[in-house]
Amino acid sequence: MRDIFLLSILPILIFAMFQRAFIGLGLWIWTAMFFPNGWVYGIAGDVRYNLLFAGLTIVVYLMSKKKSQLQLGNIGGLVLLFLGWTLITTIFAIGIPELAWDIWSRLAKVIALFICILLIIDKKLHIDFFLWCLIFSVGFYASVEGLKYVNSGGVHNIRGMYGHILADRNELAVAFAMLLPICFYLLGEFGKKSWILKFGLIALITLVITSIIGTNSRGGLLALVAVGGYLFIKSKRKIWFAILVLCIGGAMVGLIPDQWFNRMDTISTADQDNSFLGRMVAWKLSFILASQNVFGGGFKALEYFPVWSSLSQDFYKFPFFYTGTAVPDTFGAHAAHSSYFQVLGDHGFIGLFIFISFIGLSFFKAGSIAKRARALNGPDWLISLATMLRLSLFAYAVGGAALSFAYFDMTYAIMALVLVLEQKFLVPLAASRELEARVASSA
Repeated sequence: MRDIFLLSILPILIFAMFQRAFIGLGLWIWTAMFFPNGWVYGIAGDVRYNLLFAGLTIVVYLMSKKKSQLQLGNIGGLVLLFLGWTLITTIFAIGIPELAWDIWSRLAKVIALFICILLIIDKKLHIDFFLWCLIFSVGFYASVEGLKYVNSGGVHNIRGMYGHILADRNELAVAFAMLLPICFYLLGEFGKKSWILKFGLIALITLVITSIIGTNSRGGLLALVAVGGYLFIKSKRKIWFAILVLCIGGAMVGLIPDQWFNRMDTISTADQDNSFLGRMVAWKLSFILASQNVFGGGFKALEYFPVWSSLSQDFYKFPFFYTGTAVPDTFGAHAAHSSYFQVLGDHGFIGLFIFISFIGLSFFKAGSIAKRARALNGPDWLISLATMLRLSLFAYAVGGAALSFAYFDMTYAIMALVLVLEQKFLVPLAASRELEARVASSA
């Protein structure tokens, strides 16, 4: 039945894409995050939806008469530099070449999405449609899993679909946390226009929070706390916000099993937790790998056991890198379990510097956009969206410190939206205000 439904609406979606390129862009991110292939079981599962929509979006844009000039800015320049640098590190990869090239091709597709966002989106409608596509992909899955968790009395174990980019529960939890600020932006924009959307988004926010807890992910919890703490600090109604948090927390306490509390307690005793110390071993080996190779090891080199085993021989050469009593596993290799150490091991110190630079610049630029828009008496939606995109990046930066999540589509899409806000909205706003000031002074 799902196959029939999906195949029946496919021609309609393709037709809509050929009418407006921004629709294709939204469907591009929707298929990446929703993973339609995981929901069907028959012939519809053979269609590569994400590749189809990505390719058609590019074709529709190239066929369109109105084309924007690509303005990369410093963030876009760094993102392209990162792609170029990873190409070099892939050429010199010491892991499994086929795997390294496969991941590089996926990163290239992610950055193609980044570029297309800069070229296609130039109206608020385009941005809102793109964000709603995230809601109907990541948000939809959070709703389904959150309801299962509540219905099971906290027994249901939330994780992503097999074969999906968000298959891992930790990555899924951070993606949910990144979605929360977008939900708050849409609630502010559309909640006042429709009570259905208002209560629907409030319900979604509640289910997203529930789903983060249901993943049993410590990284997801840290990202959730980061989002909540930021919102509390920036909130003008701190008392009401605190009451809301206490109400939600009180309702969840009776639902959450004891195992969840026991697992989260290990955050405060990380130096005694074998899982955390094991991650520190992987971090140290990533550091050793980058120290020995200016290009790093290439994608997933650390997870290739011959590389892991070779690096383990130099484990005691860096005593300043504390790992407690933990030592490298002699039976198998492990992932870095940190976006930053993942990039360090994959692409060396240069790659890590580029990665941190464009993440950090995007974060501070989003804050600068909100501040300047407020000073220029800009529209409320621009201020709100810039603030929420910044918060989404903050959630990624915090949650991503505890899991290998450096090449996530949604992160690069959010950075592209930050650039769009600056180039397509803030710069014209500043020019308009300057012109108004000149006219007023000459009158």
